[in-house]
Parts: sequence; C-alpha cells; structure tokens
Amino acid sequence: MKLSKHFIVILTIFITSNMLLEAQVHDMSWRRIIQNDEADWFASQEAKNIAENVLLYQRNIGGWPKNIQMQKPLSKQEKLQLEKLKSSTEDVTTDNNATTQEMLFLSKMYKATADETYKTAFLSGLDYILKAQYPNGGWPQYYPLRKGYYTHITYNDNSMVNILNLLKNLKENTGKYAITPSNETLKKIETAFNKGIDCILKTQYKQNGVLTAWCAQHDAATLEPAKARAYELPSLSGSESAGIVLLLMDIDNPSEAIKTAVNSAVTWFEKVKILGIKQEWVLDAQSKSRNKIIVEDANAEPLWARFMELDDNTPFFCDRDGVKKATIDEIGPERRNGYSWYTENPSKVLKKYPKWKAKYDTSVKKSNTPKNEYNMVVAKDGSGDFTTIQEAMYAAKSFPYQRVIINIKNGVYNEKVHVYSWNTYVSLIGESKENTIITFDDYFGKINLGRNSTFHTSTVLVEGDDFIAKNLTIKNTSGPVGQAVALSVNANRCYFENCTLLGFQDTLYTAGEGFKHYFKDCYIEGTVDFIFGEATVLFDSCTIHSKSNSYITAASTPKGEKFGYVFKNCNLTADANVSEVYLGRPWRLYAKTVFINCNMGNHIRPEGWNNWSKKEAERLTLYAEYNCTGEGFQPEKRVNWSHQLKKSEAKKYTKENILKSNTNNSNSKWYQNL
Repeated sequence: MKLSKHFIVILTIFITSNMLLEAQVHDMSWRRIIQNDEADWFASQEAKNIAENVLLYQRNIGGWPKNIQMQKPLSKQEKLQLEKLKSSTEDVTTDNNATTQEMLFLSKMYKATADETYKTAFLSGLDYILKAQYPNGGWPQYYPLRKGYYTHITYNDNSMVNILNLLKNLKENTGKYAITPSNETLKKIETAFNKGIDCILKTQYKQNGVLTAWCAQHDAATLEPAKARAYELPSLSGSESAGIVLLLMDIDNPSEAIKTAVNSAVTWFEKVKILGIKQEWVLDAQSKSRNKIIVEDANAEPLWARFMELDDNTPFFCDRDGVKKATIDEIGPERRNGYSWYTENPSKVLKKYPKWKAKYDTSVKKSNTPKNEYNMVVAKDGSGDFTTIQEAMYAAKSFPYQRVIINIKNGVYNEKVHVYSWNTYVSLIGESKENTIITFDDYFGKINLGRNSTFHTSTVLVEGDDFIAKNLTIKNTSGPVGQAVALSVNANRCYFENCTLLGFQDTLYTAGEGFKHYFKDCYIEGTVDFIFGEATVLFDSCTIHSKSNSYITAASTPKGEKFGYVFKNCNLTADANVSEVYLGRPWRLYAKTVFINCNMGNHIRPEGWNNWSKKEAERLTLYAEYNCTGEGFQPEKRVNWSHQLKKSEAKKYTKENILKSNTNNSNSKWYQNL
C-alpha cells in the first residue's frame, strides 16, 4: 500500500511528538514524575516500565529505601540484585519522601490501569507505615529501627507531616488517592492520625512556659528536642515547624489544643522572622564553583533560620565538627552550599493564617441570637443559627419551661459537647445517624488529671435532666489507648434513640445514683467495660458490639436498687477475631445486669460472667438471663453464682418497672411518648 506524502508527514510528526513527550517525562526527576498530573501518561508503557522498577525496589516489609531515581532503566543484573534484597529490611524509611511518594505514584498507576498489583503494593506500603508508628503517635526515621538518631521522632524534611497528610487524605476520602482501604484499615488510619496529631501537640516546645515551635527531631521517649547529625543540634526549626503548622491548619473543626498550637506557633514565627537580608549565589573566581552568601536587602522577603537556640531563638549554624557558629560565613563550603540554612516556608503559614483565624478563632464569642430559642439549627455550612453544637448549648435557656430542640444538620462536628446541669429538657436531633457525627479524641493519658482522668474524656457529657438524643453518632476517636469515653450521661431521665456510640475502652458511662436512662434501637461498640456506671438503664432492641476479648459491662449499681442494667431484645455481636467476651463484671459489689430475650453470638464465653477477683461479689451481685438465644447462650455452663430467671421473675422487667421515677411526681412516667 502506497502512503501519501501528506499522511507520512502527519505520521512522522505524531511519532516524533510522542517520542519527545516520553523523553521529556523520562528525563524528569523521580519527584517531578510523581507530581505529573497527566492521567493518560500513567497508562503508557513508559509509566508501566517505571512502575516495574518501583515494585522491584519495594521491600517485602512494604516500604522503600530513599533517594532512588526510580525512572532510571535497570539492567538484568540490577533487577536480579533487587529481587535478592526483597526480604531485607535495611534502609527502609519514610525519610526524604521515601515510601509516601512511591505510594502516590502507585495510586496514579492504579487509577489509570486498574491493575490490582499496584493496589496490593500500595496497601502493603500503608501497612508498613501503620506498623512503624510509635505508641506515643510519632514515627521514627527508619523502621525497623536503626541504632542512633534514626530512632527519634522525625519531623525533619517533613517526614512525619508527609505520613499524616497521606493518612488524612485516605481517612477523609479526598480523592487524592485512587485506592480505598477496607473499613477495618480506615479505623486504624483514623487512630494513627489522631495519635500523630496528639504527638505533635505534646512535642511543641515550651520556652519559659510559652509554646513556640518544634525541633526537627524529638526523643522518642522523653519527647524533648534531640540531636541528629553532627550539625543538626537540638534547636527550634523554622522549616520543619512550618510544615507542621500547615498540617494543623488543614484540620477541619480543630480542637482547642490545635488552635492554641497554631496561634502560639504563628506568634513565634512573627517574633523570629529575619528582615533585611537575602541569600545569593556567587561564582568563586578561583575554584569556578558557586558559593552561597548572605547580603543586605531592605526589600527582601522575610527569612527564618533552620536552627534557633531553644532558650532565646538566636539563629546558629554548624559544620560537621558540631561546633555552633554565629554566621553562615563561618561554615565551610561543603556544608554552607550543601544545606538549607534559611527557609521561606513560614510565609505560607502567615499567608494562610488570617483566613484560618477568622474561621476558627473563638476568643470572641459570637452574639448569634437564634430565630427561635426553643428550636435552633446547627449547620457546619453556616446555614443554621450556629456552626457548632456547643455554641447552641451556650445559647440554650436555663431551666426552660418547654423543651429546647437543637436540630443538627449532617456533618462531622469535631468538638466536645457539654450539656450543663441547667440545660434541662434539651433534645439533640441529628439529620441522620450515619452522617451527623460528634467526635473528639480525649483519653486518660492525654487528659492527665490524675486517677479520675477517665471522667474528663467524654466527647459528649450530659448533666441536664430530661435529655433526649436521636439520629446521632457520638465517637471517641482516640483509639485503643486506654480509658476514653464517647458518651457520659450524668443526669436523670435521659433517652437515646437510633444513636451510634463508638469507642474502645469505656465507650458509654451511665452515671447517677437513682438516675434512669433509656437506650432504644442504638448501636454501641467498644472493648473493655465499654458500658459502665451506676445508673439504672434499659437497653431496648440495641446492638452491642465487642471489638476485643474483654467485658461488655461493668455495672456499679448502688445497694438497694431494684434494677441495674437491663438488656431486652438486644443483639450481641463482635469483630471476626473476637471469641472470649464476658457479659459483665462488677465495678462495685452490688452490680445488677440482666439479659432478656437477647441473641448472643458465639463470642460470649460459656461461663458468661466474671467476678473481677471479688469473691464477695458472687454473693452480692445479680447477674441473670432469661429466654436468650444464639451460640453464646449456654445457661448450663454459666458460673454457678449467676441466675437464669423464672418466667414469673422475668415478668417484673417491664419498661414501667425499670424506668419509673422513684418519686411520684409529674415526671414519674417520663419514658412515655418520647
């Protein structure tokens, strides 16, 4: 077939253009290739060839070594060598963008090709990152740990910030990554992110009692600023601190602790910025090499030193001998020219700060007056009377003569909500249980107020009588870190319907001697003693989900109370790996807990109940069951000090008997018409 000259010209241009395009991409640095947003290119053969290298460099543990130009072609011998290194854990790191950047590349490959190989490798990298986290929330420079400064919590070169930004994008499903982890992994991601932010807050350096900024690395045990290489001494870092603050400013509905951290850091940035100088490169006539110098310039943009003294913020410089110098001119050419001694990054923080402050500054309380003080609306987008639930609580009438209804639009409300004792007859009504979420991450160790810190951790604390909540999710997202309450109810005659309560240890605290609470059609999950307290509570048609081998209840029913915890028509479920759960153990000696007409999964231990090493409790508690079903209901194997109720005894467990008030007043039948 004979081709026309016109067609040959077009074909030649097309082939040449594509060759040039591939050459241009191929000639890019590895970092620029990752940042490439040309979706079609990631489906090209060139991209697949580079992806093959990325997969080869990944170790079996899930991470990658650093400073590898992945796009460079590999010889057969080099590929064989990389295969041999697969099982090695040496040099696997998140330093210098390693691992996080390869994961971003694999995500783009998966989006373009739908090749499951890239997804599997990405998730392996994610698993590596989650495993590498310290219990205190920090990440080391290398994992598995290497001796020396590599074990420090590493903010240097934004290592930990890169990790947290990755986790944040995944948990919020922002679309940056084309791969969605499983629900179980997403829970781990949320826990890891929250722990990481908590670590950041704890490592912010106090200078003479005032919060300032961060060091490039902090000791993994003491959390104090730490030394890395000889010229990287304990100090306050202008560069790394900027990345940390930008991350904190990107958190939606920040806690008061985060706001304080940001405000303090911005104050510090303003205080230590350097004006009137700039960096320049000049050619040395003798060596023909470029040298970095500092020159005066009244119009120069602000600069910040990479290292500043911990006690007074004085900039310093250091060569490989580890001796501090006052100026960069005193540093030898190798370190002077090969290291970033100044940074402009805090300018990004200062540019973003005014808008952030206007959105989240709570130093001046809003004077919003709701249109209807008995029927208020909370909406994150500003379309209601308030944007936070607590603002609505502040505006609610004290001891009102009619019910105050606070309607909450869908959204994630990251805040602690306190319904005060004077906020009686309050209803929190969510738009939907699935999407109206109140969340916070306080836990015992974070609060650190002594032996009773548990009771300060609740996401929602109810102290106003006759409270109602419907169609809400209440979460404590601190993870498996000890006592961390999601909902604390320390009021009388409180009702919860179609609510989800999520946490780990101590999810739900039901307080108040003589108080009555009613939970209907709710989902409650947790680990150790995740339903605990002294109130009389009816759980009606609820799902009670165990996340670990532990105890569902820890009642502390006062002596003389007729009823304690009563579960009727409930479904007891558990995570797949959970197989040894007790129905309850006595927090106090007179604990009462009864299960009636409940379906029990096979995770319930045959003996059913535990005495919490309190022999006397076997005589004084009332632990009983009636007419239950499921593999976990094994009455013949229960401890001999528990009870199987007779039909005549079970008839006493009516809603009215359990919940009626101890006093004959107008509220005695409060549980009706809710």
